[in-house]
Amino acid sequence: MHDPAPFFAEISDAPPPKQVIWQQAQDGTRLRVALWPVGPKGIVAIFPGRTEVIEKYGRVIADLAKAGYGAAAIDWRGQGLSDRLQAAPLLGDVADFSLYQQDVAVYQAALDDHARTAPRFVLAHSMGGCIALRALINGFPARAVSFSAPMWGLPLTGTTRRAIKLLRSTLRLTRLDLREIPGAGIEFRLWENPFDNNELTRDAETYGWMQAQVAAKPELRLGAPSLRWVAAALSELADLHQIPSPDIPAFCGLGTREMLVSASAIEARMAAWPKGRLEIYDGALHELLMEQPVTRNAFLESTLSLFDAYQP
Repeated sequence: MHDPAPFFAEISDAPPPKQVIWQQAQDGTRLRVALWPVGPKGIVAIFPGRTEVIEKYGRVIADLAKAGYGAAAIDWRGQGLSDRLQAAPLLGDVADFSLYQQDVAVYQAALDDHARTAPRFVLAHSMGGCIALRALINGFPARAVSFSAPMWGLPLTGTTRRAIKLLRSTLRLTRLDLREIPGAGIEFRLWENPFDNNELTRDAETYGWMQAQVAAKPELRLGAPSLRWVAAALSELADLHQIPSPDIPAFCGLGTREMLVSASAIEARMAAWPKGRLEIYDGALHELLMEQPVTRNAFLESTLSLFDAYQP
């Protein structure tokens, strides 16, 4: 038995989960995992992006249920209700991206306990796309995967990359690399950032709903990443760049107004993915599953079509 964990149903717009539990990673980090009833077509393991929480995917989970799929979601370490830096709880931080794979191991174990024999699929967004790519390369079991604007590169100049590496090396011994990235502004604070300044979605209603979630539950908030997080991300992305994509059917969506992750890195990987397809969404920003209905529905329909095609 696992200890039950909180779930804020009143802000999620999700169907009732079967269970929401605490799980412990190898290094002792406590993580929150939510599991919904398995659907007749199997279960979709959601890999959220940076700052995202389980409740944010409530509407997506409801749509998956209508399409015949169960779902699961996790709060990665450092965000949601999972363990984070006690001294700076709003700082997005990880010392090394390999630690996220400890979270994946916990997630996989929970899925195995919950639905070992059910067809399993992956839906991954942004940073979750980076974590999912490494997990799939490492053997995470899935029949197919859908990516929304995956973080396979960051839109930084070579000069900026070198400056971050040098700055982190200089500050590491004094732990000043645990400060937020230089220049972090209101755009990293969802609860304060006005819709007209956001880089996530063109849909005002959905943006307001996302803001209302973290207004109602401040413990779900997360701000800018640490300098250490950025350096760790760049190291992981450089490593992944050298590794071919796994032999798993994949669909990927990307908006033409993407500003948070590297579009060229996405295009390059999908062009070489053996069973991969990339679809471009005109005018869309970063969060395709939180976008205007025409974009959101098109991305979700393509995702479900892929999953339906790989039923047992």
